[in-house]
Amino acid sequence: MKYRVTLLEGDGIGPEVTGATCRILEAAGAPVEWEKVPAGLKGIEEYGTPLPEVVLTSLRRNKIGLKGPLTTPKGGGYSSPNVGLRKGLDLFTGLRPVQSLPGIKSPYKGVDLVVLRENTQGLYSGIEHEVTPGTIVTMKVSSREAGERIARWGFEYARNHGRRKVTVCHKTSVLPLADGAFVDAFFEVAEDYPFIQAEARTLDSVSMDMAQDPSDFDVLLLQNLYGDIISDLAAGLVGGLGVVPGANVGRNIAVFEAVHGTAPDIAGKGIANPLAVLLSGVLMMRHMGEHKVADAINQAIHDVLSEGRHLTGDLGGSAGTEEFTSAIIDKL
Repeated sequence: MKYRVTLLEGDGIGPEVTGATCRILEAAGAPVEWEKVPAGLKGIEEYGTPLPEVVLTSLRRNKIGLKGPLTTPKGGGYSSPNVGLRKGLDLFTGLRPVQSLPGIKSPYKGVDLVVLRENTQGLYSGIEHEVTPGTIVTMKVSSREAGERIARWGFEYARNHGRRKVTVCHKTSVLPLADGAFVDAFFEVAEDYPFIQAEARTLDSVSMDMAQDPSDFDVLLLQNLYGDIISDLAAGLVGGLGVVPGANVGRNIAVFEAVHGTAPDIAGKGIANPLAVLLSGVLMMRHMGEHKVADAINQAIHDVLSEGRHLTGDLGGSAGTEEFTSAIIDKL
C-alpha cells in the first residue's frame, strides 16, 4: 500500500533538492505516491497567487506534505506562502530537531535538542497599523488556549520521544501579561506530566546558555518570534540551516520542509545540498510510522558524511547534488 503525499517542489534550488530527496526515499522503499502541486512562483504562473487553493485542498486531503523553499516575490502585494500554509491549515507547531552530524564541522559536538515554536500568534500575528504618520503599533497576541495547545503538544512529544525536560522561554519581566499567559499555561499543562522536568528561562538566559553549553537543553518551547530566532541559533550550533530538518504540524496535518532559502544564485547549477530536505523527509517517515525506512536513510547519511568523499561545497567537499544523492543511494 502506498500513501499519497503532497509535494511542493519549491523555487530556486527547490526542485533539485526535493527531487534528490524523492529519489532517495524511493530507493529506501518509502511507500509514497507523490501529488505535485504548484506554489510560489509556479503558483503565480498558473493561478496568480503563490499559495493557490489547490495546495491547501491537497494537504487537507492527504494530511501530509513535503515542501521545498518558496519565494515571496517583492512587489505585487503577494503575501508569504509559508505563513499562508501555517495559518490556512492551522499548523500551530514549528518543529526543529537539531542534532550534531558526523563529518560536519561545527563549534559543538553531541548536540541533541528540539526547538518547538508556536506558529500562530505572538508578534507574527500580523496586526499592525500606523497611529500617526511615522508611528507604527504592532500587536502581540497571546492567548491561553494557544499556549495550552502547544504546551501539551510539546509534553506529548517529549513523552513519546524519550525526552526528559521541557524548557519554556519568556520575557515576563518586559511582557508580564502576554508572556505570563504563555508561561502560566505551560506550567498548568506540566502538572499532567510529573515524570518530565518542566522549567522556565528568560530569552536572555536561553541565548547565553545555549552558546555556552547546549547540552543543558532537551526540548525548548517558545512563542513565535522567539522560536524563529532561537531555532536558527540552534541550527548554527551544528553547522547551519543546510543540515537541520523542519516541520510545521497541526492536529491532523503536517508539512515537512527545510528551513533554508531558495538560493537563486546557485539554482540550476547542480551544486545544492539536499541534506536539510532529505532529513525532513526522514522526519516525515517517522511521522508516518515508517521507522525502518527512516533508519535506513539515516544510516546511509551518516555513512556518507563520515567518509567525507562525496560532500557538497557547503559541507567542505566538491561533490554536486547528483554525486551526493547517488552516494547515499549506493549506501542504501
